[in-house]
Amino acid sequence: MKKIFLSAILSVLTLFTMATKPHVDNVRVNTENSTVKWTGSKISSSHEGTVNIIKGALNIDHGTLVGGQFSIDMQSLATTDMSEEYNKKLDGHLKNEDFFNVSEFPTASITITNALRGSGNSYKIIANLTIKGITHPISFAADVDVNGKNFLATAKIKIDRTKWDIKYNSGNYFKDLGDKLILDEIEFDIFLLSVK
Repeated sequence: MKKIFLSAILSVLTLFTMATKPHVDNVRVNTENSTVKWTGSKISSSHEGTVNIIKGALNIDHGTLVGGQFSIDMQSLATTDMSEEYNKKLDGHLKNEDFFNVSEFPTASITITNALRGSGNSYKIIANLTIKGITHPISFAADVDVNGKNFLATAKIKIDRTKWDIKYNSGNYFKDLGDKLILDEIEFDIFLLSVK
């Protein structure tokens, strides 16, 4: 009788563990249809462009975002708001040692460490952002619509570039720059679709 009782308890515990065990799907990002747009600003003007995702995935647990990771191709950095000649000129400057030094650091990465769900599809995301081999935590709001194993996610990320040793013409490090001063804040507009 004692053995039957113990066996029954073990069966119940096993079923309970299986029922409460998270089932996390790593859903890949569609790199062709997802976009990352950036905006950098001076005192009186700004420039914008794009950068490509090499690979990435969101971790989904029963319809809820729980994590994710992405690799960014810094060599794909491209300005989009001027003529082809001036776009290429600025691209070259952004890719050299003054800014992202892409020959030495060809990729950047984002790893989600915590996703706090709010109402509906809204989340507060906490992540580690690595640029130029330097990692700092960031936080931002995101909207993540999950439908089975498909998702559509959007977010705006703002960072202080100087934390990643991108100090060129920053008013916090150089004086009397006048109209050559470049603001420290860079904004990234993220649009992610899953692979179907």
